[in-house]
Amino acid sequence: MPGSIQSVERAAAILQLVAESSGPVGLTEVAESLDLAKATAHGLLRTLEDVGFLDHDASGKYSVGAGLLDLSRARVDPHDLRSHAMNWADSLASRSGEAVRIAAYVDGEPRIVHHVFRPDDTLQLLEVGQSRPAHATALGKALLAWGGFPRGRPDTDFERFTQHTIVNPRDLTRHLVEVRRQGWACDVEEYHPGEASIAAPVRGHVGRVVGAIGLAGSVDRLCDTGGRPRPHLVTQVCDTAHSVSRDLVTSRR
Repeated sequence: MPGSIQSVERAAAILQLVAESSGPVGLTEVAESLDLAKATAHGLLRTLEDVGFLDHDASGKYSVGAGLLDLSRARVDPHDLRSHAMNWADSLASRSGEAVRIAAYVDGEPRIVHHVFRPDDTLQLLEVGQSRPAHATALGKALLAWGGFPRGRPDTDFERFTQHTIVNPRDLTRHLVEVRRQGWACDVEEYHPGEASIAAPVRGHVGRVVGAIGLAGSVDRLCDTGGRPRPHLVTQVCDTAHSVSRDLVTSRR
């Protein structure tokens, strides 16, 4: 098993030293406290400043930067995500005429944290709390595309649900490149025959993807005759995701 990386250990020690100090910390203090050469300490301090984890004042002393504070606030609780997205989800369901679901990673898998029924009189079952296969649903792909595989990319094929399911991990990785490029994900009969879904990522602080919101319904309603998601529905989903993201970020300032 590979050993620890010295530069990372040193950077972590510097961040801990600065965070625990009663005031800004200078180069000499960092070097002497951590038994580092001044050139080494200076390089690490400058790098941490460049990525926003440290700030320095006019005297050249360092303190905790906004980037590190934002990183500590980047995680969004699923209940918090749901509370900020509820009104937007209701509006999306009303405008699209389709069911809306919001998902987030819970225990390493995409899970429905909010579900708005399709606004008609058909019988529907509440899906809050249910998990969804990341490789075969638009919500799951939106989370995977920007958040990666929580437990690492598997070596074996994924479960097949229909003849359209992407089961090869390398094929899915290539597919996710396209998802990131276009900014949204879809599945067309990959999870259930005759059903499709469209989803876009929801972002919190520092642009981190904290969830996904999307539509689900029959293929003939969500897709055109060529099996492609209808552009106006894609636009509605992406606009809603942006609105939820904006509210999340604004609420935490």
